Amino acid sequence: MQVKFVTVDVFTDRQFGGNPLAVVADGTELSTQQMQAIAAEFNLAETTFVLPPEKPENTARVRIFTPRAELPFAGHPNVGTAYVLARLGECHGRPIRGDTLLFEETDRMSSITPASSASKALSRSEKTRDIGLVARQIGSRARTQTLRR
Repeated sequence: MQVKFVTVDVFTDRQFGGNPLAVVADGTELSTQQMQAIAAEFNLAETTFVLPPEKPENTARVRIFTPRAELPFAGHPNVGTAYVLARLGECHGRPIRGDTLLFEETDRMSSITPASSASKALSRSEKTRDIGLVARQIGSRARTQTLRR
């Protein structure tokens, strides 16, 4: 199995600082048990798995795992996942439209505004300004990698 993922540093001004997060932008082929095993392998505070939304008006369904359990909600994983999807410009083949990403989670909806316009490529400072963060709070070095098992 190969799983592409991105690691980001959330709430920091330097690489390897702040809150690290792994984002699997396409978790559609993974079972809950596989997601949990991958999160345990990463051994980060949280790992997110992005799935197609159940309702088409939403951006994505996001599942959040710690190395030991699934969480219904957590703040920095939502910020980091929104940052990754905004940089990708799409989610499961659908372009990111509008200024707000809507995430379906276990027991709630989360609304995150990572960009002032989905129709243009934005600088990191523009994206972070619109979610009320300064540019140094989200690591500038997102790293895309592939997990091979």
